[in-house]
Amino acid sequence: MAIQQLTVFVENTPGAIIPVTETLANNNINLRALSLAETEDFGILRLIVTDTARAEQVLKAEGYLTRIAEVVGVKIGDAPGKLSDALKVLAESKVSLEYLYSFFARTERHAYVVLRVEDNAAAQAALTNAGLHLITDADIQKL
Repeated sequence: MAIQQLTVFVENTPGAIIPVTETLANNNINLRALSLAETEDFGILRLIVTDTARAEQVLKAEGYLTRIAEVVGVKIGDAPGKLSDALKVLAESKVSLEYLYSFFARTERHAYVVLRVEDNAAAQAALTNAGLHLITDADIQKL
């Protein structure tokens, strides 16, 4: 099962993501993962939150350009080489990885990773067949 990622386009200026995070906080929406990439003129803020639809709604009301994308979340062992093992599963299944980032939460034994791939269904099948646990929306609520 894919999870939803909210992408928010922000100006590439100091403190530009503060109003985004404050808007989410003021609406009781918790961050579970984030990634920020930049271009010369703007930043691309990618978020996994506890309520994607509500987050998109409140940010659009504040004038932000947003987009929702389906991504794959996977739980991997928190030990050296476990990320490489998961990425090899995708490569062996001919699934191209566009980008990845990690969740804030981790346990004593696991780390959580967000994967943007060209084919979510193929990635999910490959990872599941390799014995890896996919992260669901219910899992995100528990983090």
